[in-house]
Amino acid sequence: MSDRELSGQRILVIDDEPVVCLSCSRILTAGGHQVEYSQDPREGLDMALTGHYDLVLLDLVMPDMDGLEVFKRMRAGGVTGEVIIITGYATVQTAVAAMKLGAADYVSKPFSPDELNLAVERVLERSALLKENAELRRVLDQRSGFEGIIGESRAMELVFSVIRRVAPTDGTVLITGESGTGKEMVALAIHNLSPRKERPFLACDCSSLAPSLLESELFGHIKGSFTGAVASKQGLFEAADGGSLFLDEVANISLETQGKLLRVLETRKVKRVGDTQDRAVDIRLIAATNRQLEEMSKEGLFREDLYYRLNVVPVQLPPLRDRGGDIGRLAVAFLERFRKTNDVTVEGFTPEALKALEAYRWPGNVRELKNIVERVAILCDAERIGPQHLPPELRQSNRSKRGPDLPRSWDAFKDLKREVRDAAVQQLERRFLIEALKRSDGNVSKAAEQVGMQRTHFHSLLRKHGLDAGEVVK
Repeated sequence: MSDRELSGQRILVIDDEPVVCLSCSRILTAGGHQVEYSQDPREGLDMALTGHYDLVLLDLVMPDMDGLEVFKRMRAGGVTGEVIIITGYATVQTAVAAMKLGAADYVSKPFSPDELNLAVERVLERSALLKENAELRRVLDQRSGFEGIIGESRAMELVFSVIRRVAPTDGTVLITGESGTGKEMVALAIHNLSPRKERPFLACDCSSLAPSLLESELFGHIKGSFTGAVASKQGLFEAADGGSLFLDEVANISLETQGKLLRVLETRKVKRVGDTQDRAVDIRLIAATNRQLEEMSKEGLFREDLYYRLNVVPVQLPPLRDRGGDIGRLAVAFLERFRKTNDVTVEGFTPEALKALEAYRWPGNVRELKNIVERVAILCDAERIGPQHLPPELRQSNRSKRGPDLPRSWDAFKDLKREVRDAAVQQLERRFLIEALKRSDGNVSKAAEQVGMQRTHFHSLLRKHGLDAGEVVK
């Protein structure tokens, strides 16, 4: 990084010698920095605690309070800016001790302008790199999401909050939501955040097996209990002992099997098909359905007592169309994952394509989005996916003309207002960055300087909006 890119930093000098304060101020101001100084260590400490400085130059030997004590009080007070120790020959060992406590570097008196500039540049460059790496980690963490579930909308934050509270317990969970909303990922997140995470997580799709086969799959069977039972088999309840068992599409279980499932939940014992012996099991049950079990129980299609046994802690997953700005985040994440494992040349989406994705109703929810992203990535012959590469149903969507669906409650309407406001701010922020890049012909450092921002902060915003300086000015 150049001196120009690191200029404009706020620097505080604390030294009891006036000549040192004035020299540091003159040298560093010439480099474009904003410099303040104090010859009183107590006054300097107060300035450091309240001034939000990027760097503090701190003398070790001062009357009333030495520099090491000032440094300790700064760190105790939450000052996170970098510190360079100013030391004489006799206090080099003390300077080293200060560095062990977290000081970034030291300079020995007397020092030349070049020595001071070099030390300051080195420390500021290191600080900028650390901040940039921290921002990169934050972005990567956002992309990986909450236990692999990507979402920052208000609706998903509520889901994450319930997961955090229920995961440490053994409470039975019922996950409801439309098909394709990611119910199994939520079940896995609950398991991974629970004390059972080192034990098995087993899943069963209750809609894919005939009733007799489902019963054997869940509870196991003994040899000869039915035609084809040539050997005894352990069921999923036994296999998941100590861990978690996820029953997907639980509404499809027959009434007879529902009764046996209820007995297992009440007694914590399982009996294999054809056996007379009960076997104790210790599992955490998580069930999921896209149907209304309460209505089914009123119609006699689902046991009411089993419904209440399953619905101890309900988790309602929102459809993708109600998840605010999550659609674009999910699309980008799915594309990145697909690119890592497949030989495709497409690098991203155009803003127009992302807008089309956001406007679509997504009846198949997250699963439909993932499948469409992979299909388009395979067929796209351009560097970026545009609206022309999307399926016809997405191109023809007119939801954006109609606006978002209006909620039925005031609280939901307030959430909608917040999401609309946030979306508008994000759009303005993106336009602001694009215009700044165009005025500077794509020079990021120049753009950041012209708008009065730190280069690292400008870079992090570009990454946030998926902007490439070279692409913007093409």
